[in-house]
Amino acid sequence: TLTCGCIGDKCRAAVAWGHKQPLVVEEIEVFPPRDHEIRIKVVATGMCHSDLYFLVDCEGWSGFPAVLGHEGAGIVESVGPHVTKFRPGDKVIPVPITQCGECRFCLNPESNLCVKVEVPGLSHTCKGQTLVQFAGISTFSEYTVVSEVALAKINDSAPLETVCLLGCGIPTGYGAAINIAKVKPGSTCAVFGLGAVGLAAVMGCKAAGATRIIVIDTNKDKFEKAKVFGATDFVNPKDHARPIQEVLVEMTNGGVDFSLECVGNVDVMRSAFESCVKGWGVSVVVGYTESGEVSTLPMQLLAGRTWKGCFFGGYKSVESVPKLVDEYMAKKLKVDEFVSHRLPLDRINEAVDLLVQGKSIRTVLEISQVQ
Repeated sequence: TLTCGCIGDKCRAAVAWGHKQPLVVEEIEVFPPRDHEIRIKVVATGMCHSDLYFLVDCEGWSGFPAVLGHEGAGIVESVGPHVTKFRPGDKVIPVPITQCGECRFCLNPESNLCVKVEVPGLSHTCKGQTLVQFAGISTFSEYTVVSEVALAKINDSAPLETVCLLGCGIPTGYGAAINIAKVKPGSTCAVFGLGAVGLAAVMGCKAAGATRIIVIDTNKDKFEKAKVFGATDFVNPKDHARPIQEVLVEMTNGGVDFSLECVGNVDVMRSAFESCVKGWGVSVVVGYTESGEVSTLPMQLLAGRTWKGCFFGGYKSVESVPKLVDEYMAKKLKVDEFVSHRLPLDRINEAVDLLVQGKSIRTVLEISQVQ
């Protein structure tokens, strides 16, 4: 058990030593929290595609060695000086986008892009090397240190092994439909990509009152799961020889009212945008990538379509995540349905493989036991 104030406390974590290398469960040191920091015991964390992206796909990323993971939930173990909103024993969800409540972006209701991006300093070390704190969170660890502006206190009765998924993927897709696209009742929507974020976007479209929700994915095995969240039509681009946006425009008599790109691919972003109806169609970029640039013909924009993007579904994180947890507790929001696998930390590379092979929606890694 870690003891606050004892420098060099040890625990286990999955360390990413390099690009495309298997994660290695190592003994690491986790330092005590400093000013405005909190150390938490991580109970569970989801394996998000963004973790996979930086581990496998992002060739230029130099953030190794690192402890990845940014979709977790846990219990406050200790607090640093000047922390007043948290105390040991609180159930919490660390969030990958901060909310200081004071900057220009926090004060503007139209944005959640807080500029007070505070990443803890020296928090984790292993074999004498400093480990990069991924997204300021690093939840693939039994203990982690986070800034108080990146931590949400949640309902004390919430099941941490499930609500951990409200730390990234579900709010990202659900909020993109509700907050950013602002899907309207009776509308027709298209969701590209049926990972957890895409399925959450489907759920958001359904909650907003869309009557037709077309899902597009090259993995037809995900269509049945999409029905659970409200999908009505299913399109596999492999079944068509022409651009998929042409197929969708024909299916919908001119294009969809709203489209959401949840893949993180610039070509798919263009397809999603061009599948929108002229005059009022809105397309939202939700998927993350650093590869390539988006493009389209100017006439696509001149015809009245809107192209938008968002982080974390437009939610102001620290204040919104507890509300989403409460919605789940009140059975107004699906979360359990996203969990396809549960594995211990020691089997984390299996979780990576399941995601690479398209066989999982969300694998929840059970990091620690709740006492």
